[in-house]
Amino acid sequence: MTVELLTQDQIRTSDAVLQVLHDAGIGMVFGIAGGHTGRLFMSLANHQNQIRTVLVRHESLAGVMAEVYGRLTGRPGVIIGQGPWVLGNGLLGTLEAHLSSSPMLLLTDFSDNPGFDLHGPYQAGTGGWGTWNARQAFKALTKEVFEAHSPAAGVQATQFAIKHATSGQSGPVAVLYAAGGLSGHVGPDTVPKLWRTTPYLATNRLPANPVEMGAAVDLLNAAERPVIIAGNGVRIAQAFDELKAFAEAFGAPVVTTASGKGTYAENHPLALGVFGTFGTPGANAAVADADVVVVVGSKLGISDTARANPLLLDPGRQTFVQIDIETRNASWTFPANQVIHADAKLALAELTRAFAHSSGRHTAAERRVQAFRSEHGHFNTPQYQNDEEPILPQRVIGALRNVLPDDAIVTCDAGENRILMTHFYQNRSPNGFLQAAGAGPMGFGIPAALAAKLVHPQRTVVAICGDGGFGMTMNGMMTAVEQNIPIINVVFNNHALGWVLHGGGPFAAEFQDFDHAEMARAMRCHGIRVSKAADLEPAIREAMACGKPCVIDVLTSLEVSFRDVTSPLAS
Repeated sequence: MTVELLTQDQIRTSDAVLQVLHDAGIGMVFGIAGGHTGRLFMSLANHQNQIRTVLVRHESLAGVMAEVYGRLTGRPGVIIGQGPWVLGNGLLGTLEAHLSSSPMLLLTDFSDNPGFDLHGPYQAGTGGWGTWNARQAFKALTKEVFEAHSPAAGVQATQFAIKHATSGQSGPVAVLYAAGGLSGHVGPDTVPKLWRTTPYLATNRLPANPVEMGAAVDLLNAAERPVIIAGNGVRIAQAFDELKAFAEAFGAPVVTTASGKGTYAENHPLALGVFGTFGTPGANAAVADADVVVVVGSKLGISDTARANPLLLDPGRQTFVQIDIETRNASWTFPANQVIHADAKLALAELTRAFAHSSGRHTAAERRVQAFRSEHGHFNTPQYQNDEEPILPQRVIGALRNVLPDDAIVTCDAGENRILMTHFYQNRSPNGFLQAAGAGPMGFGIPAALAAKLVHPQRTVVAICGDGGFGMTMNGMMTAVEQNIPIINVVFNNHALGWVLHGGGPFAAEFQDFDHAEMARAMRCHGIRVSKAADLEPAIREAMACGKPCVIDVLTSLEVSFRDVTSPLAS
């Protein structure tokens, strides 16, 4: 690789920062101009053929969109805006990126006032007397914080941030530009010299250690009732095909964590769905019965393990093989008999080659899966066809499954709607299901759908949220109109915060009845209100055909709660 100077000409620092993003393959950014980052927006106006600027109505939308862009592409999603508001309002997506290991850049500022640092401050985050401390605040939520006080540092900090966001276990990285960090110009004579971005990028995946791999293969060869647990790390590594190939070559049922839902098609003959606290009975039965457990890209959180119930997972009676790129994640919750410290994509490919000539394993595994499905069911609840009113959530989910194409992407907000979707919705394609399972914030579904549609414009994208979540981010539908992003938003309208109501009671948990379809029409979206189950599938088809952002407001029942899908293992 030839190392070249970043530029042979004198260019604005803000233009140089955008060149860094373009060289890193980042095709769009999200945010609102403010503070010193206004310089970036002025430069973005001249670079729309390279980097699309998505103007949002609130930084919370930009934060989630950046997180999901990073999760889906493997390249850092970028939020740009003024420091106090990227921190305060953009926290939702940043925290999710931090806990779900999504590559993300926060390009923001100190909001400093050069020459008046010792005067009564306004907005400044420099950490001096009377100011807030931007370094400490962003450090608590990110992998790393870089600060830039000069033009050269403004460029280099951006390059280093991309490197850190994508190296090892990915995550969010903040760049804090002082006024001098985005002002002025840079060129071939800038000191220190500025080089093209490509050599800085983390391009090499971490391969598996042959010793670790050999020991893992020996353990797997001895397995009689193996199971594969797929986590969000499979998505981060873009290892969908490799997971499928390994499962088929090795011959094992596949279950996913809640955050891993969407990494494996749940209509595949080896799939059993999500396991854990809100998992399917078949998935939990397979995990509990396993003698060898292969954990791929999962931290095995409390919900995954049903509060560490030994009837589900138990190192005392099961052999654990764990694949993770972050050494601290492996043998974290449970001690693993063998850890493979590697990128999941490479490790799974290597394991597939080791079992390429296995005989009989695949057929035996399919028989095991079919037995679990026959005993416990597999996305076949009779409530999918229930026509009572108000409409049961399962009936809505069944209609979505019947109408949406197999490659549709569904994004879920937080709350009871997400738990019910996780349990009852059958994902049928890679990245077909996205949820905020790291931090679990409300207000995730709509901006996540916006980003997913931008990344995959050819796929149908549907946001699922409750009326609580819709109320938080309905302004995202204004962005959908302005940016021509034709997502579908299905609102489970039960006039309540379902999780709160069913978990503690009606106090501060109930809403009045609002017509969200009418609100949508006022925002120049298509709006449909559904009160009868028979109208669900026609409404979904109408939304798919209308060619514009659409809200389907469904009057849903409170009869079903998260408790109905909570596994006895977690009670």
